Amino acid sequence: MAGLGKLVKQAEKMKRGIEALQVQLDAKELEVTSGGGAVKIKISGSGKFLALTLDPEFLKEDGQLVSDTILAAVQDAAKQAKEYNEAEMQKVTGSFQMPGLF
Repeated sequence: MAGLGKLVKQAEKMKRGIEALQVQLDAKELEVTSGGGAVKIKISGSGKFLALTLDPEFLKEDGQLVSDTILAAVQDAAKQAKEYNEAEMQKVTGSFQMPGLF
């Protein structure tokens, strides 16, 4: 059962890597802008929204335009955080091989 011992060691290593990555993802800040900079969102690499900044002049625009632009910025921020998270997670989990599955 030498293969099982190797598998357990790989799993433990991956677990430690994921735990360390979670800390890094929480600390990583992504900034997304929309509407030519009228909307700025900061989001962590783990997907936690950190800040929303709106240009006061932008708030004078049509309400529907403001809503649509904010929604687009939120969706873009969430997408970027998810993509970043998945790419970083792949670096940690990509080398994990289950015997007989690959």
